Amino acid sequence: MMMNKECSFTEEISMNDDSSEGDSADCECSGLKAWLLSAFPAFCSRNFRLYFIGQIVSMIGTWLQMVALGWLVLEMTGSAFWVGVTAAASSLPALLFSLFGGVIVDRYDRKTILLWTQILSMVLALALGLFTITGAITLVIIMELAFLLGCVTSVATPALQAFLSEMVDHDQLRSAVALNSAILNTSRVIGPVIAGFMISYTGTGGAFLANGVSYIAVILALFAIHTTTSQEKVTDSGSTLQSIRDGVVYTWQHPIIRTIVLFASVVSIFGWSFVSMLPVVAKQTYGLGSEGMGYLFSALGLGSLSGTVLVSITSGRVRNSSMVVGGSVTFSLGLIAFSFVQDERLGMIFLFIAGMGLLSAFATMTATVQYLVDDRYRGRVMSIYLMVLMGFMPIGNLEVGILSELFGTAVAIRVGSVVVLATALLLSCSLKGVARAWRAYREPAES
Repeated sequence: MMMNKECSFTEEISMNDDSSEGDSADCECSGLKAWLLSAFPAFCSRNFRLYFIGQIVSMIGTWLQMVALGWLVLEMTGSAFWVGVTAAASSLPALLFSLFGGVIVDRYDRKTILLWTQILSMVLALALGLFTITGAITLVIIMELAFLLGCVTSVATPALQAFLSEMVDHDQLRSAVALNSAILNTSRVIGPVIAGFMISYTGTGGAFLANGVSYIAVILALFAIHTTTSQEKVTDSGSTLQSIRDGVVYTWQHPIIRTIVLFASVVSIFGWSFVSMLPVVAKQTYGLGSEGMGYLFSALGLGSLSGTVLVSITSGRVRNSSMVVGGSVTFSLGLIAFSFVQDERLGMIFLFIAGMGLLSAFATMTATVQYLVDDRYRGRVMSIYLMVLMGFMPIGNLEVGILSELFGTAVAIRVGSVVVLATALLLSCSLKGVARAWRAYREPAES
């Protein structure tokens, strides 16, 4: 999140970017293909193309499970509180174990880590589906499987983020980060719609099984990916706790990464938590079934995908700080408006606006962290960033669940939106100070 030309992405890249060869040679073409590769240079990499196809199939399956799980718990309990608790159970391990996951990612081969975590995720999804189809599913089993899946994710997510830098050349990294966000948001559009129909015709168990099968695509892609360079492993003989401490110190001393992490923690607690309440809004506010709930999720996902595209289009034209603050304000205002409307069509419009704002901010922040971090600390820093983004969600899910029970879902969503809005405005007022701190941080390295 830079304020001026001295802190721009373009300068930071030019300071570190070296000419590279390899997969980028595949970009020698003309016509429409040349334009597409120019707009999305990460597709020049064969490895990234394989990853993109496998991951988008897998992420659609993930959204099938996320939507179906919230709907299943709501049907079993009729309680917004337990929907929030279930969401918290799946994201709590990110808070507890992400820092250890970051050390693992920095010390061991990231591709191998990804393979094993995807296989474990597949097994857990299939188990959830079998329990549901056979009628043996209980709330306790749901909580246990959600927690175990969260444990796997706490290692897989930082490994995936770090592995991006190995699949593409350095000058393609920003494109890879943006396209990785596009995978999530495209699946967010498609997955919930498919989930709505699957729940209606096959039940939630069928959606869980479909998610398990979807992991095969990304597992096959990982087997086909061949990288010629590996990450710089941590070679210190210190303990795991010492390695975690080194990563935390590095993150805190870096003024821009520290600012991003602190801001992401607030948005994680008070912003993202509204997603767990969408099944409640669909059923209790709009009187919709599972298909209608899928449309709400898809409206949010379509807005998120638009935000990712907006970040790509405006790259180099709009200051990153403006994109982060502007996106956060747009998200907050859109979500506040959503909490007041009683018509699902208007609700979808405001969800689209909120999704576009939120992902504009987060795609920019994630790309900033990826570019600025020293590769020696990449796994640990990404684990810290993802810990506050995902690990703080249980706090937000519990908060929004409790407020929903006490004051209603609309009030709960509204409170979180106001907190994010106030924090974004505070961030806007502090950006000059962040820029000064960044200049001071860089001076010793440049002297």
